[in-house]
Amino acid sequence: MRIRPLLFALVLALPLAGCAAPEETPREAAAGPAGSATPFTINDGPDQQRIVPARVEAIAALVPPEIRATGKLTVGVGAAASGSPPLMFTATDNRTLIGSEPDIAVAVAGILGLEPVLENTSWENLFVGMDSGKYAVGASNITVTEERKRKYDFATYRLDNLAFAAKKGTTWRITGPRDVAGRRVAVSSGTNQEKILVEWSTEAERLGLDPVDIRYYQNNQATYLALGSGQVDAYLGPNPTIAYHSAVTGETEIVGTHSGAGADLQGKIALTTRKGSGLVEAFAAAVNELIRSGDYGTILGRWNLATEATETSEVNPPGLPIEGT
Repeated sequence: MRIRPLLFALVLALPLAGCAAPEETPREAAAGPAGSATPFTINDGPDQQRIVPARVEAIAALVPPEIRATGKLTVGVGAAASGSPPLMFTATDNRTLIGSEPDIAVAVAGILGLEPVLENTSWENLFVGMDSGKYAVGASNITVTEERKRKYDFATYRLDNLAFAAKKGTTWRITGPRDVAGRRVAVSSGTNQEKILVEWSTEAERLGLDPVDIRYYQNNQATYLALGSGQVDAYLGPNPTIAYHSAVTGETEIVGTHSGAGADLQGKIALTTRKGSGLVEAFAAAVNELIRSGDYGTILGRWNLATEATETSEVNPPGLPIEGT
């Protein structure tokens, strides 16, 4: 069964969890993507009318029998606290998980003939949950890395690009380690962007420059408060969330972009499952079916992520290298 999708755009009207009143009516955003002055009608309420494709028997048959028997696909989504719009955050009821990551997970579950059960969690507990079997899959902007491939299987569904955010109007631009030497840069702990920033800091020192002053904050809200107050000079994070914040608030701008896997490899985002769970081939086949049907493009377009689209889902492709290799 297919549920008719609404047309969405990047710029949602500041739906941070805990500060938005429940609202079902679509609202207008202040600006369109890429600096467009054209407003977009969006719906950040709990009724998302997501795309739910019909079950595809040949693909559903790839799901291990023990999971098929439950009829459910439990999905871990790391949207705790304020989340990361437009990837994953809560609707205006402060409970329903919305964004591109839940949309992909729900569509994949439909093709597999399983009921999606979306569970909100923190980034750290997302991996704990996959390790314990609490979550069959993580759909949370997870980059493929060689380190993670030791414990997890990956089915890619989007390219991974990073961006540096700075206060609006800055003339500073970031293209490499020299540009962040001695600067105060915020980054989330345990992420691949942290790994890249640490590598850049080491490279800056090798060049005889000051290391990066790396700062950590508990959530996006705290990070942007630090950026706005001048406690940090920049923030390195996923390109979609950086672009979202810049467009919505007008307070920040992108001053540099980089592949999530480093200079020599295009980073890739993937559905993530415990290694050997038997699910990864089913996930890849489901994503490829979404690409074939056009539903994939509709989902990414809904969140203005078309520039990060992948042509095919890959199982365990080369990932961000292990440090020192």
